[in-house]
Amino acid sequence: MPHILPPTRSCRLMLAGLSLTMGLPAALPAQSGAAEGIRALGAETRAGRPLPLHIGGRVVATDGYRRQWPGTYIEGAFRGPSVDLGVGPGAVSLRIRVDGGAPMPLVRPAPGLYRIAARGAGPHRIRVDVASESQAGWTVLRGLFAPTGTTPLPAPAPRARQIEFIGDSHTVGYGNTSPTRQCSQDAIWRTTDTTLGLPGIAARHYDADYQVNAISGRGIVRNYGGFAAPTLPDAYPYALFDGRTPATTPGWNPQVVVIALGTNDFSTPLKPGERWADRDALHADYERRYVDFVGRLRRHYPRAFFVLWATDLADGEIKREVGKVVDRLRAGGERRIAFVPVDGLGFTGCDAHPDTDDDRRIAAAIERAIDARPDIWTRR
Repeated sequence: MPHILPPTRSCRLMLAGLSLTMGLPAALPAQSGAAEGIRALGAETRAGRPLPLHIGGRVVATDGYRRQWPGTYIEGAFRGPSVDLGVGPGAVSLRIRVDGGAPMPLVRPAPGLYRIAARGAGPHRIRVDVASESQAGWTVLRGLFAPTGTTPLPAPAPRARQIEFIGDSHTVGYGNTSPTRQCSQDAIWRTTDTTLGLPGIAARHYDADYQVNAISGRGIVRNYGGFAAPTLPDAYPYALFDGRTPATTPGWNPQVVVIALGTNDFSTPLKPGERWADRDALHADYERRYVDFVGRLRRHYPRAFFVLWATDLADGEIKREVGKVVDRLRAGGERRIAFVPVDGLGFTGCDAHPDTDDDRRIAAAIERAIDARPDIWTRR
């Protein structure tokens, strides 16, 4: 069974610049796919007192919390029978948990307030996770609010452990819950669930706060099929995909940084007009830029442990190249680093991406590398 399938409709749309892989087509209307326990409130309802929040991921505090990188989450606490969630513009798929219960989906909600029911008077904790990818534009979480009869409580404390995930669609969880590889653009969007992908699995395993700084289709020096857009290292410094808004996250100092980049650099052949004369030139550029990128991260996170992982796609080319990057980093004196090759995945998600079983296997491999260094969590 081949691991790389011919470009599907979603890839062709991405390459044509009509939709950057995960952007929701504008023709699709806003909907409120709300689970039982979630009720849309009328436009006349005014927001109550805001709950203090613990926020995970990169956000820009304006008209609520503007966000675009995957994996954003907000957490709050309250006493009372319900709490209100404010949602702003932008297509988003949310997973809402009260007191650690089963996730309740809120898919493509229209802007407004949504009342979330709780059992009993409390106290209660609530967590709202973004499951979808938002390449086409930012979305807004306005916050959590206390209606009449509910009292805001202090925000949950930040967790002692922090993990940052950097990568492409394999980190995002692109189409990982799909029952088939053949997916429409809307199906890709709906079946992408970062909470069930590598970041969500590993963060729950370690009870860690996390950031997911990943974009489907992007590489270290080359994007999928050579399409023009900022590569991941170029987009990384910014809070939004605008190349203007710097990312600032006070208190963010992860003990572990997990990186997977290279699938998009190497999974398609070079085309006429690309800047590399041949594959060897592409390899050399990739290795140099990846080493530079990790060096930049090391200066920012001087005590972090880096895990670079790769699959055996593209006849092992990606895995070999990432291995060379790790060798070069070690030769340059880097010691707090591990290379984790992951082989034999099923790739039954959309467009032959990892499915949720694959995500669990990837997470287990990375967890073994982390657990082999028990000092990781004691160093900041």
